[in-house]
Amino acid sequence: MAHRPFSVLVLCTGNSARSILGEAILAQLGGERIVSHSAGSKPKGVPHPAALRLLARKGIDTAGFRSKSWNEFTGPDAPPIDLAITVCGNAADEACPVFLGAPLKVHWGLPDPADETGGDVAEDTAFEQTWAWLEMRARALLALPFETMDRAELKRELARIGQMDGAA
Repeated sequence: MAHRPFSVLVLCTGNSARSILGEAILAQLGGERIVSHSAGSKPKGVPHPAALRLLARKGIDTAGFRSKSWNEFTGPDAPPIDLAITVCGNAADEACPVFLGAPLKVHWGLPDPADETGGDVAEDTAFEQTWAWLEMRARALLALPFETMDRAELKRELARIGQMDGAA
């Protein structure tokens, strides 16, 4: 019997910036090992324009990305979720969503690049930095044999990854 890919849900409040980037990076790097999603507790309704610009610069088709509620992942028809990652910055006093259910949960807090107000160039720089931090974390996750790790060991490693550069 074939195993399904490890399913990751990247959560933030607005689902317009960090969580969208996290979904894209995990989809790009995860290959057949990971299926990624993103959602927010209070979705903004559309991805941040700087997030879409960055995805386009990375050669990623932006058509499938949308800001959506985490409620899409809680009903009986929702895809299974193995790991819920919050990317809100607790240090910035943001309210991070708490995902209910049985998935493993971990916090990879990062500053919100959408807070940058210095125009497109400054926004693009902030989003590039967030991409770099998220990509570093995604590569660390993918370096793990998460398919065969026990839950406690995986949770420890995921928490360690969450403390990498840029942690907020």
